[in-house]
Amino acid sequence: MSDTDQHATFDPSDFDIVPARTFDDLRVGEVFRAPSRTVTSAHASAFQAVSADNHPVHYDDEWAKAHGHPAPVVHGLQVLAFTAPGATLFPHVIGEVFVAFTGLSCQFHAEVHAGDTLYSQITLTQLIPDGDKGTVVADVTVHNHRRELVLSGQHEYVLKR
Repeated sequence: MSDTDQHATFDPSDFDIVPARTFDDLRVGEVFRAPSRTVTSAHASAFQAVSADNHPVHYDDEWAKAHGHPAPVVHGLQVLAFTAPGATLFPHVIGEVFVAFTGLSCQFHAEVHAGDTLYSQITLTQLIPDGDKGTVVADVTVHNHRRELVLSGQHEYVLKR
């Protein structure tokens, strides 16, 4: 096959990162991890601008220390964002069957500061079939480089079957 023929047969819509699976191919207990990421003060500053949360605990070293924090605290919602399904391979694994992200809950267990490296993962805990769709319930966690659990919670997604 010539170089021209190879390029002519390329189809961007068929360029999957991993083979897509259906709801019925998923299994309780499967884990989808995100790459580790070190949060920087630039990340925290960018999130502050986007969220419009201007509380000094998030940017003022002296204010944070005067109120019992060793350093400014990374926004909790920014830490929660580390559990986004898109931060993992999960959306690639399920291909085009995603319908909706329908719920989430979380608890914050420890502060996160610039310089912390975070490790997040999604663990499938329930697969609830319902006609031509199904609900995926997943536990989510974020640990820091000190092995501390900084966030735990749950997500719910609806997928086509």
